[in-house]
Order: sequence, then structure tokens, then C-alpha cells
Amino acid sequence: MKTRFPIEGMHCSSCAVNIAKDLKGTPGVKDAMVNYALSSASVEFDESKVKEHELHGVVEKAGYKVVKPSPMHEGHHEGMDMGENHLKHGSAPKVAGRKAAWALGLSAPALLLAMTMAPVPYSPLIQGVLSTIVVLYFGREFHIMALKLLKRGRANMDTLISMGTMAALLFSWWQLTVNGPLYFETAALITGLILLGRYFEATSKGKAGAAIQKLLELGAKTAHHIQADGSVMEMDVSMLRVGDKVLVKPGEKVPLDGKVIEGSSEINESMLTGESLPVSKKVGDLVFGATISINGALTVEITKEPGNTALARIVELVRSAQETKAPIEKLADQISGVFVPIVMVVSAVTFVVWMLAGASVTDAFVPAVAVLVIACPCALGLATPTAILVGTGRGASQGILIKNGEAMERARGITTVVFDKTGTLTEGKPTVTDIVAADGQTKELLQLAASVEAKSEHPLAQAIVERAKAEGLSMMPSEGFRSLAGKGVQAMVNGSIIAIGKIEETGGSAEIEKLRHEGKTVVTISLGGQYKGLIAIADAPKKGAKEAVVRLLKDGLDVIMLTGDHTLTAQAIAKELGIEQVIAEVMPEDKLDELKKLQKAGKKVLFVGDGINDAPALTQADLGIAMGTGSDIAIESGHMVLVGGGPEKVVDALQLTRQTYRVIKQNLFWAFIYNIIGIPLAAFGLLNPIIASGAMAFSSVSVVLNSLRLRRSRSGH
Repeated sequence: MKTRFPIEGMHCSSCAVNIAKDLKGTPGVKDAMVNYALSSASVEFDESKVKEHELHGVVEKAGYKVVKPSPMHEGHHEGMDMGENHLKHGSAPKVAGRKAAWALGLSAPALLLAMTMAPVPYSPLIQGVLSTIVVLYFGREFHIMALKLLKRGRANMDTLISMGTMAALLFSWWQLTVNGPLYFETAALITGLILLGRYFEATSKGKAGAAIQKLLELGAKTAHHIQADGSVMEMDVSMLRVGDKVLVKPGEKVPLDGKVIEGSSEINESMLTGESLPVSKKVGDLVFGATISINGALTVEITKEPGNTALARIVELVRSAQETKAPIEKLADQISGVFVPIVMVVSAVTFVVWMLAGASVTDAFVPAVAVLVIACPCALGLATPTAILVGTGRGASQGILIKNGEAMERARGITTVVFDKTGTLTEGKPTVTDIVAADGQTKELLQLAASVEAKSEHPLAQAIVERAKAEGLSMMPSEGFRSLAGKGVQAMVNGSIIAIGKIEETGGSAEIEKLRHEGKTVVTISLGGQYKGLIAIADAPKKGAKEAVVRLLKDGLDVIMLTGDHTLTAQAIAKELGIEQVIAEVMPEDKLDELKKLQKAGKKVLFVGDGINDAPALTQADLGIAMGTGSDIAIESGHMVLVGGGPEKVVDALQLTRQTYRVIKQNLFWAFIYNIIGIPLAAFGLLNPIIASGAMAFSSVSVVLNSLRLRRSRSGH
């Protein structure tokens, strides 16, 4: 079983490492991931060995708080977004803001008194009282957590802050008794600045984690339920069940996934697909929850219950991606886990070395405190998850679902993009491309053909009928319909026998040959045994396919089409799209071998398929992207799923992952360089503890702000 729950009280990545370690050490727990940026834990466990409330107890015993979820009745709201949940509890911006304001407000007089050269009555005492209130009351969370961790032989950022501020405070009270230098204002300001940093961090993390919450808020809250007697009653969406019928009026949201059984309308599906153009829906078509009916009323039969809709599955995919750690993040976590104890040792060594060098206790104390304060692993812990948080959120809004953090890294060195043809580069269904009538009467020819084919279930027949309907042609009555094995179909229309298919024709051979070389399937139509004309049918390229190929080639990538189709058909489509490399007549089970050959040749392969018969290839590829629709987005094989749109989104997905990975590297660089430079400066006495605390707070915020740039950067052109 897998569970997910929000955690309050994490202040750095070493907190997350400690909690994960405790959870993994619990009997019955198979795996545990704790995400600092999302303030959440995701645990896989054996219910027969450990219960969920016991897992909560492990976290609380470690000194943190598990936030119990409030009852959620709406299925599409289940599992509140952890990023948003984080904001609604202990680290909420309002609460953090108030603490910081009070702490800094009381620190200011202490600082002014410390800087005033003129004697002020009881100045040292006032400084001491104000600073003690700030450190022990407004900064109490640091000390409480430090004590809890001390009992367990653990340490985190709170330990460093507690040690630094308490040392400055107690040292100053001692100095007060011997008329020595005071550092009350240092202890107070460090506390205030760190609380201010946490306020900014909470605000920034809230913006980064807003993607899922925005998705959750898209769902309809109520629906017009059609009763058995035909009356309409408004009810909560959570009460709907499969088979229920609902009325969707113009301008309203579709409550849940379903099938249109009456009416037609243009539907805005941008929340699912990222595509701005509305989609026409008629009887028999599927519609998805949270999409909007623009100009028509629909009667919809519910096919998916709350919690199982396309929107719910999108939310789950995005959430999973945000919780999964990328390999590069695991490295940062390992460093954070040992970082705090190392810093404590460095601080102690700094104090001893200064003392041995002949410095006074006071002069040795200041750099030791500065080392404790400057060495914040928060930036390190936020570097990767915040970038993934923002990147996956932005992708979701564009219909690009990145299923895990690992996909970001997999996209880095891609050299070759391999496309499946049917359903990926092409529409995946036959459509009429050419109508050639011997007498020039193309509409009459199409109407005759459609009147016969209306009784056939063959995909080619359906293509002809669909084209006739699209042109507003009505079907004429037909009699004696029969299928001629290997040849086609025939029926009587208006007293004449109309034959369609591979009938021996008396004309049109030159045109037939030309169309066949273009990879099209040609059917001939004869009337009373006389050649009447032909209709060419093909699986047409998707809109944007050619543009996608051009953009990929421009980026220096090799583009290959891999298909089970006949070589002639494949080459015709490839030529139209500008693809020079074609591997045709490949059975589904052989696609895997073709990818292995490319990988053995040193290529890093991105495979794009429809996620059904392409599953093995999607898994084998260095990066697998599954083309999906709102109804089948949860394709397990791919590392990413594209909802709506066409191959052009492959380019956008690649660019987004590259941008995200670039931001991750920038974040890690600044987090590492900050500590590499800051700790020695503090140890050598070149960094005042107050400046160090301000810089430490800014470092975390800067990493989150750098990640937030992904929300504004453009993919595509």
C-alpha cells in the first residue's frame, strides 16, 4: 500500500533526510520519500506489518508534525496538494510573516541601542531583555526541534541556528556581568532575519507548488442531474455515479468524464490539453470533467466516477513527478545529511584555532557563530525539488505530463528522435485525400460511394462516409448490400449496381499508380460495370508534424520514422514530413530490437509512440514519450505523456526538460558555491554573523526565485 501525508516543521533538506531515514528503518516499510519542497512524505508499506497511524507516530517522534487531512468529499479534490498544504499550516506565509515582523521589530531597538555611542540608561539590560524575548519566544521553534533531535543523536539546520543564537545570547549575558562586549543584537537579528527568510521561502514555495492546486480547482462543484422522471436537480458532483445522466448548459463545466448522448457543442479542453482551439462534440463523443461547453447544451452519461477522471489522473501524474527524486537530487540529499555535523565540527575547530592563535574568547566566539549561521543547507535542499515542482507544473498546463524527476535528466543527451508513424505522426485513422471522378462530378461520386459504404464497418468505408457527412451529403437508399471477399463491396442504388473496391476497372490506371506511389490506398467505383472514378484514402499527417520534424532537425537531432507499414506508404509520409531515415515493415515486437541497435551504435534515443503496442519500445528508449488523449493519459511505459496536440509538443517537452535541468544545475552551483565561499570567510572572521544570517536567508529565496523563472520562460518558437 502507498500513502502520502503532509509534514509540518521541516526547515531544511537534512530534516527530510532524517525523516526518510526513520521511516525506512520502520519494519514493514518498503520505501519512503520525503520531499522538503512539498513538505510531504510518500511511503510504500506492508499493511500487515505496520499501520498508517504508526508511520505518523514515527514522524512525530522525530519532532515533526503530521497534518491530518480534512474530509474531502469531492473525488477530484482528493489528496490536497502538498505544496499548498504546506502553506496552510506551520510555515504559512501569514504566520511566518508575523513572527518575522515581531522578531525584527524587537531586534531594531536592540540594534539601535548597541550602535548608540551616547550612554542610555539601562541600555545593556534593555538589549538583553528584548533579545531574549526574540530568541527564546519567537525563535523557540529552532530550540525545541534542536532538543528533540539531540535526544535522537541527530542534527539539522535548526541545530545550527539554535546553537548560534543561544551561544550569542548566553555569552552576552555572561559578558554583561564582567562588563565585556555584548552580542545581544546579533542573536536577535540572526533570529529575525532567518524568520524573514522562512517567510519569503514559504511564499516562494507556495508559488512553485501552485500547479496541482490550480488543477484541483478546475473541477465543477455541482451538476444538473437528470432524474428518472426527466426532471433536473442540482447536486454535488461527488454524489454522481457511473451511468448517471447530467445536463451541461452553454458556458458550464462538464462535471465528470462521460459520453454525449444528446446535443452538440464546442468544448474548451485547454485545461486538459493546453490547446486553445475548441473541439466539436456530438452524440457518441467522449467529454472530460472540468472542460467547458461553449455554445450548446449537452446531455452526458457519466462514465467515470470522481477520483478516476482524466483530470484526477493528470493531478496524480504531476504529483508523482514532483515527489519522485531525480538522481541528482539524491546526491544533494546525501550531502545535506552529513553537512550539519561537519559544520558543527568546523565551528568548534574555528573557535579552538582562534584561541590557539592568541585571540580572546570574544574574538574567537564571533567567527565560530558566523560559521554556524552561514552554513545553511536549505538552498541545497531546495535546488532540485523546486525546479522540478515548477517545471512539471508548467508542463501540466501545456498538456506535457512529466512522470518523474528522472525524465529531466534522461532528456539531457538525446541525439536521436524515433517516431512511431500511426497515431503519432499521423492521425491514426484513414481519411479521404483524393476524389477523382471520370465525369468530373466528384460530389455525386462521393455520395454514391458513401450510400453503399454506409452499411460497412470497414475503416476505409467509414472514412468515405465521414467525408460525405462533412460535405453535407445525404445517403441514398441501397439494397442487396454484400461483401465480395478480397474485392470489395457492392449494392443496388437507384436501380444500378454500384461496386467499390478492387474491381477490375476499365480506366484511371495512370491516376491509380500515381496515388499508390504517394502511399495512399485507392478504391475504384463502378456503376453498372462501368468505371466511374476513384477515391484515395490515407492516414493523413497530424497538424504540426512537419513543423515538429523541422524544429528537431534544426536542433541537430536525427529524426527516424519507425513503422510496421509498407515501405512505399512509410516513405511517402516521411517525404511529406521531411524525414529522411525510415525503418518500415517492422513488427511491434521488433521495434525494441531496432532501438537497441541504435543505442549500441552510441545513440541516445527518444522514442515517441502511442503507448499501446509501443510499450516495450517506450520502456527501452533512453526517454519515452507517449502520445495520449485525456482518456488514456496514465500510460505506464513512457517517462512523459502528451495530452492533446501533436508531435510539436515533443519539441516543447524536450525544451522544457532541458530548461528545467539547466535551472537545477544553476541552483546546485549557487547552493554549493555559497557554502564553499561562505564557510571559510566566516571561519577567518571576514563575515559578521548578522551579515551571514541575511545571506543565508537570501540564498534559499534566490534558489526558489531562480526556479520560478521556468514559469515565465517560453518553450516552442
